[in-house]
Amino acid sequence: MLTIQGLTVRLGGRTILDRASATIQPGSKVGLIGRNGAGKSTLMKAIIGELEPDEGGIDMPKRTRLGYIAQSAPAGAATPFETVLAADTERASLMAEAETCEDPDRLGALYDRLIAIDAYTAEARAARILIGLGFDEAMQAMPLDSFSGGWKMRVALASLLFSAPDLLLLDEPSNHLDLEATLWLESFLQSYPGTMVVISHERDLLNNVVDTILHLQGGKIALYAGGYDAFERQRAERAAQIAAAKMAQDAQRKKLADYVARNSARASTAKQAQSRAKMLAKMQPVTAMMEDPTLSFGFPDPEELRPPLITLDLAATGYSAEKPILRRLNLRIDPDDRIAMLGRNGNGKTTLARLLAGQLAASEGGMTASGKLKIGYFTQYQVEELPSDSTPLELMTRAMPGKAPAAVRAQLGRFGFSGPRAESKTATLSGGERARLALALVTRDAPHLLILDEPTNHLDVDAREALVQALNDYAGAVILISHDRHMVELTADRLVLVDGGTAKDYPGSIEDYIDFVLGRNQPKGDGGKNGSGGKAKGGAKNREDMKALQKAVSEAESAVGKAEARLAAIDAALAGSGKPAAELAGLTMTELGRKRREAADQLAAAEARWTEAGEALEAFMR
Repeated sequence: MLTIQGLTVRLGGRTILDRASATIQPGSKVGLIGRNGAGKSTLMKAIIGELEPDEGGIDMPKRTRLGYIAQSAPAGAATPFETVLAADTERASLMAEAETCEDPDRLGALYDRLIAIDAYTAEARAARILIGLGFDEAMQAMPLDSFSGGWKMRVALASLLFSAPDLLLLDEPSNHLDLEATLWLESFLQSYPGTMVVISHERDLLNNVVDTILHLQGGKIALYAGGYDAFERQRAERAAQIAAAKMAQDAQRKKLADYVARNSARASTAKQAQSRAKMLAKMQPVTAMMEDPTLSFGFPDPEELRPPLITLDLAATGYSAEKPILRRLNLRIDPDDRIAMLGRNGNGKTTLARLLAGQLAASEGGMTASGKLKIGYFTQYQVEELPSDSTPLELMTRAMPGKAPAAVRAQLGRFGFSGPRAESKTATLSGGERARLALALVTRDAPHLLILDEPTNHLDVDAREALVQALNDYAGAVILISHDRHMVELTADRLVLVDGGTAKDYPGSIEDYIDFVLGRNQPKGDGGKNGSGGKAKGGAKNREDMKALQKAVSEAESAVGKAEARLAAIDAALAGSGKPAAELAGLTMTELGRKRREAADQLAAAEARWTEAGEALEAFMR
């Protein structure tokens, strides 16, 4: 049992937690929620002992093993696999001692304990967790220093999950994950045997994993049974009750005040008036539930443009022309499109977004865009790189040169920065406020296309709902990269899967894609209509089949590229331009012509295999 009793924490003269109390039962899965800046991370740090409370305390059973991800990501020459294995310190210590122990009795005790903690399946468990979080076999063997910060934080999460503490504390665990890894994490947490407290703003995770909501507001905490939707219903009911009570009390206060005003001067009613005045003075006002009037998103509507906004025709792109990350891109973006990009991190979603935003060029094929097209491109880097010594008003003024002060303040006001808040230093803003400011900056010119790469990482649940509403009201096109499937489901009407070195429209819904990722799909067979067309494939078999199909697509695409290069070399030799390849040097025109026909046939065959493999993969995913 975890008991929080009268906890008060003050930071920088501000009271963050104010006599907060709650009791969490063993085995509970608790979702800790609250607005940005409410004190969720502060409470978690108090639980692990990083912060000393000013008053009150936290009690838990002795020898409770706490698990919490440190702020600094792991680094060094160790591999993710080695790092995760080392997280089980008891196993590592026992294994090391067993290698040198010569006392038979002690050695027997060591082996008994190793068996009891399931030490000999540790490597399989570690690999399974890493695979679930997106590390394939090759990545598991790479040094940590070869990974970005986001991938290092995945290693930290994998280490924490592998150590299986009695009390698991997670602070926004899905922030560095893609949708596929988030789905795996949910499945893992659903079966976690210990007590868990997770800070999250993911509605689906809170609905699918937790059985209790711990709501932090105004320094107080309150427990609600059920997931997030149940909490919302209970909070709405409570808000209605409070509103009714406040209305009744206001009416009573008005009645008492009128009586006192009318009867205080009359001798016959002075005592009654005095009594009612005391009653009025002692009446504790009912406080309405707090709302944040500054929470808002408002994207300015762009001028109309004729479709299409952007067209990709067999385009390729990447960070070097010789090694494109994405090829054979055929996409059309229209002014009313609402597109969500699907696919694991590392497959090229951000690369495609940068191509569409004009930050990368097409190294092959064609890309055409409307001449008047304006694009707003939002990334997490913009949030992190906002200068801390400037104010929103200063940043927007610099971003809108020549615009009237009223226009600058109007743009800030659309995102909740009005009055004194517009003149606060960026360093004092919460993560959610900085995200809103970054969005205000990228949309200042009323873009026709808004590209959002993980816009929700710093936003709480209410802010995410406000963003969904703003996107649905926005008159331009939207391209969304997000692991928040609630947002994807409510805003996107078109899905594009980035996988296998290309990007294609996904024919199903987001629920279909989730079923596919979780292995819940049953591919259609000859007897699919009556349900007798074979057994449903398991999740592992699904993934194996998908990998085989993806490999076939990749190999066929590679063959197409080689055939195209050979054909181009022969054409160059026929035209006499440049130095011919060694194998073509000295050939007659007749011989070159024959080789060209052979190369053209090889290209046609390779393209046929590529088309067939791609269709097979699409059919499997349906």
